[in-house]
Amino acid sequence: MLEDAQGLVVTTDSAQAIAAINRFIDQALGYGKDAETAILQAIEADPTCVLAHAYAGAYYLTQENSKAWQQAQPYLQVAQRNLTKITDREQLYVQAILAWANKEIDVAIALHEEIANKFPRDLISVQQGQYHYFYTGNKEKLLEIAQKVLPSNPQHHYLYGMVAFGLEQCHQLKAAEKMARQAIAFNRNDPWAHHAISHVMETQGRVSEGIVWMESYADTWENCNSMLYTHNWWHIALFYLKLENYQKVLSLYDNHIWQRANKQSPKDQVGAISILLRLELRGVNVGDRWQSISPYLYSRIDEHALPFQDLHYVYALAKAGHNDWVKEMLQSMQYHALSINPFLRRGWLEVAIPAAKAMVAHAQGDFQTTVTQLQLVLPHLHEIGGSHAQRVLFEQVYHHAVLGTQKQILMYAVS
Repeated sequence: MLEDAQGLVVTTDSAQAIAAINRFIDQALGYGKDAETAILQAIEADPTCVLAHAYAGAYYLTQENSKAWQQAQPYLQVAQRNLTKITDREQLYVQAILAWANKEIDVAIALHEEIANKFPRDLISVQQGQYHYFYTGNKEKLLEIAQKVLPSNPQHHYLYGMVAFGLEQCHQLKAAEKMARQAIAFNRNDPWAHHAISHVMETQGRVSEGIVWMESYADTWENCNSMLYTHNWWHIALFYLKLENYQKVLSLYDNHIWQRANKQSPKDQVGAISILLRLELRGVNVGDRWQSISPYLYSRIDEHALPFQDLHYVYALAKAGHNDWVKEMLQSMQYHALSINPFLRRGWLEVAIPAAKAMVAHAQGDFQTTVTQLQLVLPHLHEIGGSHAQRVLFEQVYHHAVLGTQKQILMYAVS
């Protein structure tokens, strides 16, 4: 057995495998573009390393699409078959990833919490615990799981960025900015810390400062995966939206968001859809950009990896005029909601599906249905994930529909 860079024991005798695992940890925590390559190199160096297989499975699960979930399966099968041959920490981690693959998110969360308590230097596990808390709307626990391991990782800038984001989501803005700046003092190239400060500045209305801040670090994002590269530029686009510089936003969309996106990536797709919708709510003509996105969304119809993502997909399909696909997707969401475990089911049935119907209605110009469906679920939308900056979009859709309804009533009265 050997230790990784976190000082944690890994069941392998291969120094090459450990070196590759260390690269994977750094890439995963830093949202680097070479995480997949690194973990596959670890498996090549030691095909018997169970943790490497579990990491590979987790990497593919984070992609949140059906193709990647299929890619995860052989790695998870190897990990499951060898559970008894590894350390207690590795066993807990493998079980957490298997629970995730089975959509038993409550079980996965409990296991990541146990790892954080017993093995607080395991920051990959903490990161994945935060991920689940983010997409189940538990911002307090998102902060807590990272904050409680700080004493064991006093010099780890990636953890500072993770804590900073949790603080921001809990509206502790001053503390969030201080923590993120500490992360950047350790390492200028920490994209998640840049991201956390962007959230703070947007929330505080520091628009021009936010643009200068993010653009001054944009050169470092070339080493990021497409998700965080496009997402950090998405944040810059939000600042320009507030300045009503819509041509700049369209330019950012074309050059840094959709052009640089992995067109098959759900998170990249969601960011692009969000920008187009925000522009249209402000009366901007986005041309044929909806039609350019929609062909990549057909595979999302029966996927249902995350309800937050589905709200974006179904809107984009409606805007592109694929009404048959929209109907198919809404029916599929209903079937999915009835097939999953109770921990996730209520969010789908009581929040996601009504919100999806509202989004479709808005895309089709039925503002009354939008208002009726959205007004009941708006207070609960945090339960299906997304940050404050992302979820405010649904409030904007609601208010736009309210104004649209009032205009329709006035036009009817005049006529």
